[in-house]
Amino acid sequence: MRVHIVKREDCPLLKKILLIVGAVALALVLGGLVLLAMGVNPLEYYFKMFTMGMVGNKIAYKAAENYLKILVPLILTALGLSLAFKMRFWNIGGEGQFIVGAIAAAAVAFTAGPVLPTPVVLLMMCLAAMLAAGLLGLFVAALKVKFGTNETLLTLMLNYIALYFLTFLGETKADWNFFLSAESARPTFASFTSMVSFPRIMLGKFGLNICVLITLALGVLVYVYLKRTKQGYEIAVVGDSMGTARYAGMKVSTIVLRTVFLSACLIGLAAAFKVGTAGILSASITDDVGWTGIIVAWLAKLSTVGIFLVSALIGVLQYGSTAAAATFASVDSSFADMLQGVILFLVLAADFFTRFRVVIAKKEVERHG
Repeated sequence: MRVHIVKREDCPLLKKILLIVGAVALALVLGGLVLLAMGVNPLEYYFKMFTMGMVGNKIAYKAAENYLKILVPLILTALGLSLAFKMRFWNIGGEGQFIVGAIAAAAVAFTAGPVLPTPVVLLMMCLAAMLAAGLLGLFVAALKVKFGTNETLLTLMLNYIALYFLTFLGETKADWNFFLSAESARPTFASFTSMVSFPRIMLGKFGLNICVLITLALGVLVYVYLKRTKQGYEIAVVGDSMGTARYAGMKVSTIVLRTVFLSACLIGLAAAFKVGTAGILSASITDDVGWTGIIVAWLAKLSTVGIFLVSALIGVLQYGSTAAAATFASVDSSFADMLQGVILFLVLAADFFTRFRVVIAKKEVERHG
């Protein structure tokens, strides 16, 4: 039997939601089968994972604080990547931009922290991280605009350059390297928590980091920027067709440079929040947020609201699996990575069926009729 793939004219919103929810549910069922094969009760594991071990925990507020530490950088990174993706500029350099932003923020903390007021230092950390990451993104965009280079390959390679530079800083003891602890005989990153740290708003025992509120505000600003401003409209037009944008008199090169710079700046800000909250630079400072942010952006279909929702789910998978691993020793935290991959695959499949439908070829129908 021959079949054709036909584009749908329209798919009801309810059907889209049901398909996506069904895809996530199927992913959980498949994950449950893996857990059964390992001799683990899926219901007990999922309960522990989705509650992040907070039920019956006297220090549940600590789990909530740690969860937000994962969530904030993920949201901002995905938001930044979505800006470039909407323009069909494939910024795969979230990891590298995050790393250079983290290094810039830590450099400010170590040099300005002992001499300037904390609010000033925190602001300088954010600006330095945004500028460093933004310039890295702008470099790639400039090459794309001027010479037509492949931004996917270039941003990918810059990820590894940034990673190796961070590794170099972490392994090289020298008088100039203020990132390392002078007291340690072996190379160890030094902490600057005693000098500067992002403030928290205390709600009982729970400390709400100010970065959470700033991230929420930035989410609103990004939404308004994309939906209500001329610049946001230009991003949409360039993403649909560069030829159309040029025909309409838009300066495509300027739009690309501006948008990629802004995209990387948001990722740099995410790095500043992460470093400023952790109080230390490390070789694993990104926690793969640059790669995960790509998954989040695509699962959310580049929707600003969707990014917040998907980030919350992915954050639960990542942090919750760590909490569950403390109870179920036979299942390590990498199970969340596998589950995340299955969810991505099935949601993309569901998305396919929201945009296309499978029909029997007309000649085949007539023949069998």
